[in-house]
Amino acid sequence: MSTGGAPARRTALYDLHKQHGARFGPFAGWDMPLVYSDQGALDSHLHTRKHASIFDVSHMLQTRVVGADRHRFLEHLVVGDLKELPEGGSTLSLFTNEQGGIEDDTIITQQKDSLYVVSNAGCADKDYAHLQKYARIFQDQGADVEVRKIEDHSLIALQGPSAQAALELLAGASLAQMPFMTGQVLEISGVPCHVARSGYTGEDGFELSIPTSEVVGITARLLENPEVKLAGLGARDSLRLEAGLCLYGSDIDSTTTPMEANLVWTIGKRRRAEGGFIGADVILDQVAKKGGVRRRVGLIVEGAPARAHAKVLSAEGEEVGEITSGVPSPSLGKNVAMAYVRKGFNKRGTELKVKVRNRVQNATVVKMPFVPANYHKI
Repeated sequence: MSTGGAPARRTALYDLHKQHGARFGPFAGWDMPLVYSDQGALDSHLHTRKHASIFDVSHMLQTRVVGADRHRFLEHLVVGDLKELPEGGSTLSLFTNEQGGIEDDTIITQQKDSLYVVSNAGCADKDYAHLQKYARIFQDQGADVEVRKIEDHSLIALQGPSAQAALELLAGASLAQMPFMTGQVLEISGVPCHVARSGYTGEDGFELSIPTSEVVGITARLLENPEVKLAGLGARDSLRLEAGLCLYGSDIDSTTTPMEANLVWTIGKRRRAEGGFIGADVILDQVAKKGGVRRRVGLIVEGAPARAHAKVLSAEGEEVGEITSGVPSPSLGKNVAMAYVRKGFNKRGTELKVKVRNRVQNATVVKMPFVPANYHKI
């Protein structure tokens, strides 16, 4: 399969996916599994909530930032407080632009002598060019910093309430004392891997950066556990939406500010005081004044599911926003959606309407996540 005339890229797990009856589709220039022959997206979604699933996320960009000035460098590009992040600690952060918009969301982990950065497949080329551009600028000013793309490791996400027990069998050690949003190097089946307790489903789980030469074997060993199945992009999208997590390019983009997206919590306290990141003047002014003209909200929608670009109306029929993501929730048996609505229509409990295929349906603003998170806290 190809995208835009160029051959689609394949992960190291492509043949394993085929062996399990995967149906593939294009995503960010990659041939990625959507569903598998043993279960559809709905069953895969529910299996993840009850047991555990493996998602191949090797298409995501992994980079390592090294050098004595790595914190100062990366803090110019993202909003997080990286200097104060404890060793092994991870944080969700945002790359921003001069207009205060979000260029991508990313997870950054503090390692002993580097910062480990994972960012979205759809932004991989853009993000890497951005990192390299500013690395050269900092280097020209005498800074000690270097950005290295990690190309010899693949990435899988093991997600669900059975994830810890399944991974412990291969780690040969308890993971009970490893809290959510931390990462460390562990031996998995005797292979050193970077293991982060994080994910994109709202469930407990891990993201494993595995030497590409070993990823098929480790994935196959995890699948020997009857609790663990492969899952594709179909289930991944409905799981992340139930968890209230944004998809870049749909729910956030370069025109969306952290204030509008309800992601101000990603801006570290010290960063709010000091600024210093790209677009800080615009972003911090919005934060101080609670500015911006719109807000990201969660909606429960009656009737047919509301998909991206469906118009959101006030109770009186005035257009006040637009859906960015929407699915029938397998866990709730209701239609859930994310939308941006004009400020003033974002209060929880506000009754709105959504136009779906020329039908006007009732919708209510609700708190996200739609399904409570099950992250592992100590």
